[in-house]
Amino acid sequence: MNLSFAESTARERVAHLLDADSFLEILGPGERVVSPHLALLGVPSSFDDGVVIGSGTLGGKTVLIAAQEGEFMGGGVGEVHGAKLVGLFKRALRVKPAAVIVLAESGGVRLHEANAGLIAVSEVMRALLDARASGIPVLMLIGGANGCFGGMGLIARCADHVVMSDMGRLAMSGPEVIESSNGVEEFDSRDRALVWRTTGGKHRYLIGDCDVLVEDDVAAFREAAVALLNQSRPLSLAAMEAEHALLSDRLTRYGDCRDALDVWQRAGVPDPALVADLEAQDIQALKALTLKELA
Repeated sequence: MNLSFAESTARERVAHLLDADSFLEILGPGERVVSPHLALLGVPSSFDDGVVIGSGTLGGKTVLIAAQEGEFMGGGVGEVHGAKLVGLFKRALRVKPAAVIVLAESGGVRLHEANAGLIAVSEVMRALLDARASGIPVLMLIGGANGCFGGMGLIARCADHVVMSDMGRLAMSGPEVIESSNGVEEFDSRDRALVWRTTGGKHRYLIGDCDVLVEDDVAAFREAAVALLNQSRPLSLAAMEAEHALLSDRLTRYGDCRDALDVWQRAGVPDPALVADLEAQDIQALKALTLKELA
């Protein structure tokens, strides 16, 4: 029976993604390491501060793993939350796992402790890049109901590989933020089809921001993650310049498009309106057979 990634808790995702009974949690709820800021504001805390971290095995190989809990403040990053992620990446430098895997579900920085959260995001990015520079691949798995936005969206794009389901969303600014800043004419956050076309897994896969598209099934995420173990990508100035060139070319070709449907049509999708009804394997075949390279 399939287990929905989107409907599972952070701990359920970890338990079913890793090899059975292999997970060893670090700084679990029993340690009571909580945010120092929330209590001062009269806001309830979580004993794991909304992120589960630890080690385990995946396909018999040692990995370090983190899973954000979207049910606690939308997976928002605060001081302790961020410090746990930083510590996990620093631990990777010592134990040299086959990968560091982040099951990302976050609306971005926790507004209750915004300054601390912003600093934490920058520290996580630095620690992630240090891990990559040492040859340790970083995998981002995105399929939670809250998506991956804000600072976590930036962190996700620093990873070696991004795996998403159609349920997942990835962007810097969330739909409500864009609408608040630029008006409903720019982006209608109530138009759910528009939101998923713009930030959802299918679009991110078609334009090259996502490496693997899977169904909303923990087993499918597990299979994709196993295939990506020990597959690091070069982290160099040349690689960064190549990425910048690809993004610049994308802007040149698609910068005047008003909708993902326009992007897909210009890229060669025969009937963009049908994309919403296609399964992950159909999207993969579509990109392989008919799409020009977008990224």
